[in-house]
Amino acid sequence: MTVHPSAASASQSLFQRLLGQRFDALPGPVQRLHLPRSVTLAVGRARVARGAGALSRLFATVSGLPEAGNDVSVRVEIDARRGRETWIRTFAGKRMRSMLRERGGLLHESLGAAGFWFRLEASPEGIDWHLVRVAVLGVPLPVAWFRDIVARERAEGDRYSFDVRAALPGVGLLVHYRGWLDVPA
Repeated sequence: MTVHPSAASASQSLFQRLLGQRFDALPGPVQRLHLPRSVTLAVGRARVARGAGALSRLFATVSGLPEAGNDVSVRVEIDARRGRETWIRTFAGKRMRSMLRERGGLLHESLGAAGFWFRLEASPEGIDWHLVRVAVLGVPLPVAWFRDIVARERAEGDRYSFDVRAALPGVGLLVHYRGWLDVPA
């Protein structure tokens, strides 16, 4: 039986489509988080740091970034429908919502008024997100301003681990959160 390419892509998750065969090289917990399901729910713990400056705190608050804490409860709900994913990350009861979709072979994340385009690099260690474009309210901004936005997905044993850091020149650290999630099989 031959599967039509559009039918095959419809049964794949957003990350499977973006990574292609490289998806198969990912560690199990990272693959499980990105499998094609209508809804994925994962829970875990994180350490969250925030910048101390007034401008840093203002940017982080306006963006809805999580508050600082050493052992913060984390809940991640991924709702995958119509080729895109809505991610609701809840840190100690505070929600941060973003929309992910494919745009021009890149992962596009909308977070409030900002849009971020990432090139995903997959390896047996996990996924590295490389920022290649930024726009706020549809206005492109120099990507060099955002060179300190880094995201990594890895595995720690049977757990999915994450490490996300965002800082801006002249503003400093906005947020750095890292931790783990238990991902359903």
